[in-house]
Amino acid sequence: MNKQKQTIKLLNLIKYPIITDKTTQAIENNIYCFAVDKYANKLNIKKAIEYIFDVKVKKINTLNSPPKIKKIGKFTGKKSQYKKAIIKLHNQYTINLFEDN
Repeated sequence: MNKQKQTIKLLNLIKYPIITDKTTQAIENNIYCFAVDKYANKLNIKKAIEYIFDVKVKKINTLNSPPKIKKIGKFTGKKSQYKKAIIKLHNQYTINLFEDN
């Protein structure tokens, strides 16, 4: 039961891939960007990526993005803060983020 809880925690660490112009260019260099849990550390992120995608991680960089202020008319609010993980894989591994039809 304990091992099952650990795998569920690993699956919940990775929220979604961050796909922008800059990150799609980085995919050519085998570098991927993911939004992760705010309290995750590099070791847990590495375990989660290797478990979910069955790849070997070479290097991980993380950063906390600050909350951004958004205005709609006279109302101001904040976009939620998230932690970003920039993951470099070994050369023989890739992650397929885009479905081929």
